[in-house]
Amino acid sequence: MSAFVYRRLLACLLAVVVLLIGVVLLALWPTRTRVIAEKIALDDGLLEHGRYVSIASDCSACHTAPNGRAYAGGLAIASPLGAIYSTNITPDRATGIGSYSLSDFDRAVRHGIGLRNVTLYPAMPYPSYAHMTDADIVALYVYFMRGVTPVRAQNHGNGIPWPLSLRWPLAIWRKMFAPDPDAVAFNAARYPDPVIARGAYLVQGAGHCGSCHTPRSFTLQEKALEDSGNAYLAGGQVIDGWVAVGLRGNSGDGLGGWSAEDIIATLRTARDPAHAVMGSAMSEVVVHSTQYLNDADLQAVAAYLKTLPPDTRAVSSFKADPTTARTLASGVEPDRGAQLYDDNCAACHHTDGRGATRALPAIAGNSSVLAADPTSIIHVILQGSQLPGTSSAPSRLGMPGFGWRLSDEEVAQLGTFIRQSWGNHASTISAAQVRKLRGSLADSPAS
Repeated sequence: MSAFVYRRLLACLLAVVVLLIGVVLLALWPTRTRVIAEKIALDDGLLEHGRYVSIASDCSACHTAPNGRAYAGGLAIASPLGAIYSTNITPDRATGIGSYSLSDFDRAVRHGIGLRNVTLYPAMPYPSYAHMTDADIVALYVYFMRGVTPVRAQNHGNGIPWPLSLRWPLAIWRKMFAPDPDAVAFNAARYPDPVIARGAYLVQGAGHCGSCHTPRSFTLQEKALEDSGNAYLAGGQVIDGWVAVGLRGNSGDGLGGWSAEDIIATLRTARDPAHAVMGSAMSEVVVHSTQYLNDADLQAVAAYLKTLPPDTRAVSSFKADPTTARTLASGVEPDRGAQLYDDNCAACHHTDGRGATRALPAIAGNSSVLAADPTSIIHVILQGSQLPGTSSAPSRLGMPGFGWRLSDEEVAQLGTFIRQSWGNHASTISAAQVRKLRGSLADSPAS
């Protein structure tokens, strides 16, 4: 080896070492955050404010395990790396957050930094919570410290294998992709009126709607955290085997065909079956959070969402067409998909695909049916689905699954027929797609 080549190799090696050292230092270098006021004027109004913020932020859905104590953690949250278990956020000093100062609490909620400078997994939606105001964070802290019952419950170890479980590399992700709350402080002046501004604040911040409804990059960060680009709330993430639909103004797989009243009804009762199939994750949001929002905030959320223009990348669409209804009503079944629909679906969803108002979902123009990714429609055919009971609509309405009697090819034919009839225009479904999803779903009945 010549001296020249040797020097070049040595220089490259040194450059790699320096780069690695720089990356480690970046990860380990403590993040300094602004200290918000520690002096709090306690009163019942502040406690109630914090309780309401906790509802709007949907804290209970993740931090309360099935049949568990409120906010005591232990819920398994699926991630690409393995199961992440939510933590105890009751004010117990030994196992919860009882020893947290207001600044500790703020660093965790808005910055994603726990005690001892440990970076939190972004299953905790701190990139969205970064938009929340100081006032809401103070009220939330007061509620958790004064309004929540302490529970002694040790946190569950996460199911992420080593070395992926190391936290210090996660700090690099946080520093690259999680926004600085001061840099993204919510600016109501960007919006044409206070109602839309309030809706934007709830959707982008406490409601963290983008955590599910905004597509993510291969590095797992949301492609947008607010509405300056059309990736925000464009849908497409698969959560627990359901596709989070787009919330933009698309006529098919979006809210273009929804009225503000439709959106409010869905958030209040989990029932606007004319437009979407509600998967388990969104059902939890309604049950724990949105059904309890006041009328003004629900109206604000709906008003804001209706301002979002269509995502120009969308490929599915809907334009009502009576041809399918006339054909089926006349007794003609032009293909195997139509036969399967008549045998399994028409009794409830009818030959016109319109279902029954507030009870049985319409298929014509249904956002979940028209999603670019057909996972939701395959899922519901295989395992069925059930709408949750809410305070204003307590009945749990359900649909049985048909996967036990339909082959992969038949599910694909039925799903394709549904996605391409009554004016629906979406891609075909293959038997291979059905086979893959069938294999990944749990054997237990759908909930």
